[in-house]
Amino acid sequence: MISKEQFDKEIDGIISNAIREDIGDGDHSSLSCIPTTAMGKAKLLVKDEGIIAGIEFAKAVFNYVDSKMKVETLIEEGSKVKYGDIVFYVEGASQSILKAERLVLNAMQRMSAIATKTRQFVDLLEGTGTKVLDTRKTTPGIRAIEKWAVKIGGGENHRFALYDMIMLKDNHIDFAGGITKAIDKTKKYLKETNRDLKIIVEARNLSEISEILKSDGVYRILIDNFNYEDTKKAVKLIGNKCLTESSGGINEKTIRDYALCGVNYISSGALTHSVYNMDLSLKAVN
Repeated sequence: MISKEQFDKEIDGIISNAIREDIGDGDHSSLSCIPTTAMGKAKLLVKDEGIIAGIEFAKAVFNYVDSKMKVETLIEEGSKVKYGDIVFYVEGASQSILKAERLVLNAMQRMSAIATKTRQFVDLLEGTGTKVLDTRKTTPGIRAIEKWAVKIGGGENHRFALYDMIMLKDNHIDFAGGITKAIDKTKKYLKETNRDLKIIVEARNLSEISEILKSDGVYRILIDNFNYEDTKKAVKLIGNKCLTESSGGINEKTIRDYALCGVNYISSGALTHSVYNMDLSLKAVN
């Protein structure tokens, strides 16, 4: 996984790029009718229900726009919220609040939706010992906040990107000339480049799992698009030789049944690519 320093750098990059995109050479709507000396206060109002996420990101945005702004948090990150709840108040220059408003709302609405869906999956797995993982199926440019939201919702992050874990999927295996060749080449590459990266290998059927198990050094086997019965057989075949992960179209209706097959992890792209934003507003307080 990436370091905290790398993650913080990603967040800084998201904020600076989003502010550049939104403000350009100035927020002329505010500049035209609000004095630079005007001070104001606003509240983050919930108009939906679910898990609130992105409060710390919002604070970082406010600080980036104007370090003099102050935030009073009433509801903690990852808490359940309902219509009418006030998450926080922000005070400072009115122009600064308005500059930050859209980025704060866009991010928090999406992060809260992801955290809410993740929590639903986590709750469905209660008592099974199986953990929920996200994927790289994220919105380009804002992966860091989407994966942050998964963590807030109680899930776990898969690899962050292509550089922090080896994942040999079907195309890698086919291009490399087969499973064993792909694994051998990977281990050689890691040794030659002095990299310490975990190796995950995707299996499309039980015979591929048997072949993967002939090689040492595999951290986790991705049991991809298997039915329940074959998943159970795969878990039994793998035993304690390495960790197991199920994936492939798993949803709210099927996730617990896959967990009961005995897998360690279930990964779902739907956590980040198929959510509806939570309805939030930033309203001026008189």
